[in-house]
Amino acid sequence: MREAARNVRLLFAARIVRMFAYGLLGVVLVLYLVERGLDDSAVGALLTCTFLGDAAISLWLSTQADRWGRRRTLLVGAALMAVGGGLMAMTGNFWWLLLAATIGVISPTGNEVGPFLAVEQAGLAEVVPATQRTRAFAWYTLAGYGATALGALLAGGLAQLLRHFGWTALSSYAALFWAYGALGMLIGLLIAGLSPAIEAPRSTPLPHAPTFLGLRESRGIVLRLSGLFSLDAFAGGFIVQSFLVYWFRVRFGVGEAALGAVFFGANLLSGLSSLAAVPLARRIGLVNTMVATHLPSNLLLILVPLMPTFGWAATVLWLRHAISQMDVPTRQSYVSAVVPATERSAANGVTGTARQLGTAIAPLCAGLMTPAWLLAGGPFFVAGGLKVIYDLALWRSFRRVRPPEERG
Repeated sequence: MREAARNVRLLFAARIVRMFAYGLLGVVLVLYLVERGLDDSAVGALLTCTFLGDAAISLWLSTQADRWGRRRTLLVGAALMAVGGGLMAMTGNFWWLLLAATIGVISPTGNEVGPFLAVEQAGLAEVVPATQRTRAFAWYTLAGYGATALGALLAGGLAQLLRHFGWTALSSYAALFWAYGALGMLIGLLIAGLSPAIEAPRSTPLPHAPTFLGLRESRGIVLRLSGLFSLDAFAGGFIVQSFLVYWFRVRFGVGEAALGAVFFGANLLSGLSSLAAVPLARRIGLVNTMVATHLPSNLLLILVPLMPTFGWAATVLWLRHAISQMDVPTRQSYVSAVVPATERSAANGVTGTARQLGTAIAPLCAGLMTPAWLLAGGPFFVAGGLKVIYDLALWRSFRRVRPPEERG
């Protein structure tokens, strides 16, 4: 029992440090690239390559984690964070920035990237009872959003504080990338303390040659879920946090501190909403909770660009975040519940990679929109409409596929 509790604490601590680091960069990434002299097309290309690199690394590592070792896989991810942050801080060369963004587990959205989420959730599902799985994932989600919110809040404030003491905008942003690399090393220290209890069960030998991306029994359901999750993520890719920061800046002319406060509130509300999903999921089921909470949040998303002032737009965004992420712990719990224990890392990795690929394509599509349509909120309308389609398709396809705790 003590060993399980210790593993849970370490997994939560690694998640908190990592999401704090992602929050730091989510606010300043695009601003930093612009200060480095990249034009809009170069920034869009670099963001897309960042998403694609994160997806490739996540897929490669997470689908092998149950065989290689979950702790070992997480250590590799932490090392990539450290290298990526340092390399981004040191150079203004587009190709070096591209390399760092591609392999460095950099998060343009402020949200989870890389192999961590898939492997950590598999480890959590290993050490907590099935009846407590959704609750554990909800607190795990809350911890991440709270840390991201704090990172976003501090990023804007620190950048302005450094400039107050004579730093240039470029050097103040670069300092946050150095901090990101240092936090990657801290994550490695936390991961090193995990015990073998988080690893995949070995009561029956794991197959030496998995049929497809580490999946055997669960291949059909995982691929169907992946297709739907990629649609949802593609829609979300039109409104990643880096874009929202830029949109608020151009549309309303607000500074970094105000933007940091907006996304501090948004991420905090997102995390708190995940706790509300737990009793609702017990009452109506995981899939029904995912859909019933996601639909109204998408309508609020469409309303954001229609607001006349910064205050109103931020308020509607906050209202949206107060319910939009209730589907996150339920989705994560659902995937872990409907696949065998020996395929959890792979299933989480494949579905997570599908989401990353969907997100990666969206910035290029958004880049094809005219500047006037972008400023008018075109990405909000596209994202909201596609997410509604995803919700309806998910409910139609999986409302009868129930996890073990809901059967009978």
